[in-house]
Amino acid sequence: MRSLHLLPNPFFCNSFHSKTLTSPIPNPKFLPKSPSFTPIKSVLQWNRKPELAGDTPRVVVITSGKGGVGKTTTTANVGISLARLGFSVVAIDADVGLRNLDLLLGLENRVNYTVVEVLNGDCRLDQALVRDKRWSNFELLCISKPRSKLPIGFGGKALVWLVDALKARQEGCPDFIIIDCPAGIDAGFITAITPANEAILVTTPDITSLRDADRVTGLLECDGIRDIKMMVNRVRTDMIKGEDMMSVLDVQEMLGLALLGVIPEDSEVIRSTNRGYPLVLNKPPTLAGLAFEQAAWRLVEQDSMTAVMVEEEPKKRGFFSFFGG
Repeated sequence: MRSLHLLPNPFFCNSFHSKTLTSPIPNPKFLPKSPSFTPIKSVLQWNRKPELAGDTPRVVVITSGKGGVGKTTTTANVGISLARLGFSVVAIDADVGLRNLDLLLGLENRVNYTVVEVLNGDCRLDQALVRDKRWSNFELLCISKPRSKLPIGFGGKALVWLVDALKARQEGCPDFIIIDCPAGIDAGFITAITPANEAILVTTPDITSLRDADRVTGLLECDGIRDIKMMVNRVRTDMIKGEDMMSVLDVQEMLGLALLGVIPEDSEVIRSTNRGYPLVLNKPPTLAGLAFEQAAWRLVEQDSMTAVMVEEEPKKRGFFSFFGG
C-alpha cells in the first residue's frame, strides 16, 4: 500500500516582515567520514513578500475542459490570495451563459455594467469594473449578464482588445489578469484562451476529468500557451491509501504538467460558496484555504511543487507484540 506525501512550498505567510529561521548545523566530528558527504542546511523563510516573476500583466486563464471541477472556485480564491499578497488583480468572468464568479465573491449585487455595455458604448471600462471592498486591489469584470445575447462580432479579438485596454488604463496596469474560462472546448473556450500567455489546468483525480484535461492541454499548446501548470482539486488521502482514487503523482505522470497546487476535499468550500465569502478569508484558515494561498504564492514566483509516493508506514504493533505475540 502506498500513501501520498506532498512537499509544499514552505515560503508562505501573510505579513511581509523579513525573518529567517535556520536549522542548526550538526557537529562535524559526528558526521560520517565520507568524502562525498556535505552537511545540509535547511533555510525556512517567513514573513516576506513573494517576488513577482515575468512581465506584467501576467494574463492567466483558468480552464479544465470538464465542468464542475472547481475552475471558478480556484479563480476566486487564487485571485483574492494574490490581492492579499499586495498585487493588483483583475478577474474576468468569461463564462457568458452561466456566470458564477460574482456569486462566489459576494459581488452579484454590484454588477451593473458588463463588457457588452462597454463595447456598445453605453459605459466606460472603469464603470464595468467592480472593486472589492475588502481588497481594493482586486476587481471583477463580467463579460455579460445572464440570459443576455452577445454581439455577433464578440470573440477572441474582442477579449484581446479588453486586455489591451486594461493595460493602458489611467489607474495603471494590473499585475495579474485572471480569466475564468467556461467549460467545454467550443467557441467560449477559444475566446477565453486567446489573450492568455499562461494557463492553470484544474482537474480532479478521476478518469473523465483527466481525459478532458489531456485534450485541453493539447489545445492550449496548439494556441501557443506553453506555460501550463496543473491544480489537482478534491483530493482525499484516505481513498488514495485505499487505492480507490488515483494519487497526485499518478495524475502528474499521466498529464505531464508541472504541479501548482493540491487542494484537499473540504466541506468548508460549499459553505464559503453559499455565503459568497472566499475560502482563503476564513478564520481560522482551513486546509483547502491554505492550499489555495500556497498555490497563489507559487503562481507569483512561477514555482511548482512536488508530489512523492512512498511506502505506507507499517501498522502499529499491539501490546502482546512486545512478548513475541
